Amino acid sequence: MTLANGRSYLAIPGPSVIPDAVLQAMHRASPNIYEGELHDLTHSLIPDLKKVARTDGHATIYIGNGHAAWESALANVLSKGDTVLVLATGLFGVGWGEMAKGMGLEVQTIDHGEAAPVDLDRVEDALRADTKGKIKAVLVCHVDTSTSAKNDVAGIRKAIDAAGHDALLMADCIASLGCDQFEMDAWGVDVMVAACQKGLMTPAGLGFVYFNEKAEARRGDLVTSYWDWRKRADPAQFFMYFNGTAPTHHLYGLRQALDMMMDEGMPAIWQRHETLARAIWAAFDRWSQTGPLHLNIADEAARSHAVTSCVIGSPNGDRLRQWCEHQAGLTLGIGLGRTPSDAYFRLGHMGHVNAHMIMGLLGTMEAGLQALDIAHGEGALSAAAAVIAKAT
Repeated sequence: MTLANGRSYLAIPGPSVIPDAVLQAMHRASPNIYEGELHDLTHSLIPDLKKVARTDGHATIYIGNGHAAWESALANVLSKGDTVLVLATGLFGVGWGEMAKGMGLEVQTIDHGEAAPVDLDRVEDALRADTKGKIKAVLVCHVDTSTSAKNDVAGIRKAIDAAGHDALLMADCIASLGCDQFEMDAWGVDVMVAACQKGLMTPAGLGFVYFNEKAEARRGDLVTSYWDWRKRADPAQFFMYFNGTAPTHHLYGLRQALDMMMDEGMPAIWQRHETLARAIWAAFDRWSQTGPLHLNIADEAARSHAVTSCVIGSPNGDRLRQWCEHQAGLTLGIGLGRTPSDAYFRLGHMGHVNAHMIMGLLGTMEAGLQALDIAHGEGALSAAAAVIAKAT
């Protein structure tokens, strides 16, 4: 006997839950790609993508995942042999640096471990030490999906400016865009990369690269015809948006998702995600009073509102995940990039999520803790409910 029959809940940190309205928008025959409705729809996406990122700069769409967006961002502004400074707070920060190295760039990494955000003083010191201006770009994940560490992007810009350095600030917002507050222009970000399958609530397959005028002027020798963002940002013909055939059905889904986001408004979206994240944190505060379960990031200010990385000890991470999925229909995220991986798990609470989904997630986890006889403190669900009650 299993209690998992019925509609399952995918609570991994991306791909996230896809709204029924988005799926319905995509459920159609292939459109004419040469003129008409698809062209008008695509033109309408760019202004709203900019609103989500809070920028008056450029926004481009690539057929690819977040790694494709990483490569485009690097290729458009850097030349072989240039140096980039990578601020790593988990697997994905390290991964962006490894990609840069594979493209022929010199990589200098400040590794902050797996349980802490970027140290701004270390950033400023590293840039002050670069007296010859070899560092051309600073790379950072706003939120590293593997650890759930959230970095102070505006503070990193201040550190760059305080050092009197001219490096571009490049931010990975794949996990955070549309969930955690992000202000591209106000925070001084030159290049930002994102993807559609998390806060933007669209099936995986689209990457986004945003850039400002300073970044546009830094044309390197790594860029190829396909990755070139200039003709995509201001296309003379429709096919140049995508350097080929448009990702037709993804565009219909993205249009519906953006309609939902524009109706709710970015400040309300940020507030919803923060409230639901705080409900999760409140539950963990109670659970962690007894037993091994606790949050990976101790400092609340450095925790993402989109993803939560949890520590429970080996092999309980895998045991709890498997119980939740096979006995209750709730799928939690693996301990990606962590060692040992079965000592960790992650919760995705991004995009199309609401209060009853989060309370259901927490209630199912508590049932799993009880069923598996994993020690934990009491009162978690009441604490989470109090956060939601107070917010409303």
